[in-house]
Amino acid sequence: MAPVPSIAATVHQRVADALSAALPEAGSADPLLRRSDRADFQANGMLALAKKLGGNPRELAGQVVDRIPTAGNADPDAAIAAIEVSGPGFLNITVADSAITSTLAARAADDRLGVPYAENPGTTVIDYSQPNVAKEMHVGHLRSTVIGDAVVQILEHRGESVVRRHHIGDWGTQFGMLIQYLIEHPHELDHASDTAAASGEGEAAMARLNRLYKASRALFDTDEEFKDRARRRVVDLQAGDAETLALWHKIVDESKIYFQGVYELLDVEVRDEDVVGESAYNDDLNQVCDELEAAGVAVRSEGALCVFFDDVKGPDGQPVPLIVRKSNGGFGYAATDLAAIRNRIGTLKADTLLYVVDARQALHFKMVFETARRAGWLPEGAAKQLAFGTVLGKDGKPFKTREGETVRLVDLLNEAVDRAAVVVREKARELSEEEIAERAAQVGIGAVKYADLSTSMSRDYVFDLDRMVSLNGDTSVYLQYAHARIRSILRKAGTAVPKAHPELPLAPAERALGLHLDEFAETLASVAETYEPHKLAAYLYQLASVYTTFYDQCPVLKAEEPNIVANRLFLCELTARTLRQGMALLGIRAPERL
Repeated sequence: MAPVPSIAATVHQRVADALSAALPEAGSADPLLRRSDRADFQANGMLALAKKLGGNPRELAGQVVDRIPTAGNADPDAAIAAIEVSGPGFLNITVADSAITSTLAARAADDRLGVPYAENPGTTVIDYSQPNVAKEMHVGHLRSTVIGDAVVQILEHRGESVVRRHHIGDWGTQFGMLIQYLIEHPHELDHASDTAAASGEGEAAMARLNRLYKASRALFDTDEEFKDRARRRVVDLQAGDAETLALWHKIVDESKIYFQGVYELLDVEVRDEDVVGESAYNDDLNQVCDELEAAGVAVRSEGALCVFFDDVKGPDGQPVPLIVRKSNGGFGYAATDLAAIRNRIGTLKADTLLYVVDARQALHFKMVFETARRAGWLPEGAAKQLAFGTVLGKDGKPFKTREGETVRLVDLLNEAVDRAAVVVREKARELSEEEIAERAAQVGIGAVKYADLSTSMSRDYVFDLDRMVSLNGDTSVYLQYAHARIRSILRKAGTAVPKAHPELPLAPAERALGLHLDEFAETLASVAETYEPHKLAAYLYQLASVYTTFYDQCPVLKAEEPNIVANRLFLCELTARTLRQGMALLGIRAPERL
């Protein structure tokens, strides 16, 4: 289906055409159209244009008005109902009711709700979530996972080719300790030794890994001979020793079982082929260093291979380098990140690289991107860090347990589901316990995701479950309830069928709802361009709010005429579809009943 031009796009074109006709020397001047509380739209472009050309803006505005067909000028098919000059030369524009309904009908006829595919889709590699092998996922992994998943869904919906990458920590010193202990205690990861407290396959896997880590760490810290054996085991791992690699794979596989359990609870799809750890780039690290040194991008300093930057200095005023290879010959995070960039641009042929990473790592990625650019591996502007803020507790400090420990992500999610079950049970008493459990998962996980995604990613936010699962305010529950209420109305409609009737006049609340529905495609285009999911969350919250006003002011099933019933059911149905699609792109379920 051909793209459906928005009402704003249609009005913009009408005014632009009239402006060119009134002032040919202006060429294709922008009328600067925006939504207005004085009319449906306001065009402000006449002021700047008249000033530039030395004319009178009110006179120019009047000439433009004379060239725009309107319903007020006896053109029944005109998209614009009325237009007037205001103030020093503003144009206040009111759209015809028929144009609103006809445009929405065209959107409703499209499975994509009139959202076009990107004109020149490229390939984007997005790096997000990044858990660590043999370690629990904590609240710090929440934002990267939720934001990354939403950006993936939005870009794929626009037709982008998206390559997902979960750059897991699966290499390095600690694995020598873990593997050596496992060699000496071969039954430590046996399933038969699971604790009774562990519930679910993922939790059981984590229980085994926790047990392995604590036991090996205790021995590493107290037994010098074991510590020496563990350090030698790291060398064996990096050298590709078969026994060492086999046990390393066992630890990695056990961790993946745990990761998948958390991702399933979070309702996020993570495919095995998308999990590419640090180890995947191990064979490339020496070549990365050789190429950087040969190109003069990196230099040796005190035995280490470093990259220096004029604008990066420490508190003492001395340059702070990016260390690619340590003085002992080991590699740091920078080497792995640079190897990943070479792979993603050179092998995967990516046009854009996105990194959903904590804002506190901004300096690291700034130096990595600049190093890759100097080496010729990264085109200018091709990489972007989507830096996110910190999850805070109600005390305004980084979210911790009462004991000061980092909060386990799985505990946080389970508590959200438990809180949501209370709300669902009170609201929908006719549901079975099985249905309550299903809705509680959808509501609780949706609440956590929405609280994160409705906040600009660069900002910190307070994790407050009481507010998140509230039916009132800017929450996912409010959106889910609006969707469920609409679905209830449609079920009760009986023989009445949703149908657009462009010939009908619209009440103010119907107009407001229709104009907001029409902004969905443009909102998604903006979100995809700037990678800002909070703009979509804001649009959906406003849609639910505008619908609530419509619902309060415009009877649907009890409207006075069958055609009005059908038209209002049409607005209801399109609102439900838009809410459902928008929430799906944020990774949030839209229950039919709530």
